[in-house]
Amino acid sequence: MTSAAATAGDPIRVIVVDDQELVRMGFRLILERAGFEVLGEAADGLEAVTLVEQTRPDVVLMDIRMPRLDGIEATRRIVAAGGGPRVVVLTTFDLDDYVYSAILAGASGFLLKDVSPDDLVHGVRVVARGEAMVAPAVTSRLLAQFVRRPPAGQLPAALAALTERETAVARLVARGLSNAEIGARLYLSEATVKTYVSRLLTKLDLRDRVQVAVLAYESGLVQVGEVD
Repeated sequence: MTSAAATAGDPIRVIVVDDQELVRMGFRLILERAGFEVLGEAADGLEAVTLVEQTRPDVVLMDIRMPRLDGIEATRRIVAAGGGPRVVVLTTFDLDDYVYSAILAGASGFLLKDVSPDDLVHGVRVVARGEAMVAPAVTSRLLAQFVRRPPAGQLPAALAALTERETAVARLVARGLSNAEIGARLYLSEATVKTYVSRLLTKLDLRDRVQVAVLAYESGLVQVGEVD
């Protein structure tokens, strides 16, 4: 579930998608100064889908509201095509139903457009590694606000088949905790937690931690407003 660049130590390859040229230029400058390889820019979703097919980036920074094809549908098409690129949506408001729709479409997280340069660089690196969500606590809060309350009943078979420890890890992933934080809660090493998370993704046939969180909330494994 980790990009080839993150594994091999090569520069992380990124494309920037936004209908405002100045926004694209600003993100490109920040990323290139940090050592990323910016493979190109796109001004709308259709251009983005084509550019992803041509360049096979590790990470796509994707605006949501764009002409011709919005970022939600572009994300859906990119994820459905496979090949491993991870999409990070860019938004002005963190608790936004458009962002939630993009998460459901397969985005690996989101960043606010006024993100600091350091947080932008960190967020892209985190997503490229596949180790954590971008702004995990905020992503979990987003899910809690927009997710449908599940009907009463048993958990889906895939979740019900998890071991007790795997279920505990899944619940904490959905709550937005990092591997280190999960390890501290469950008295496990960070490496062991990473192994559990990889096992979860395989067993549940999911791409990343955000999808684990979506499944956990929508299935009722984690309840909105639940506290430890």
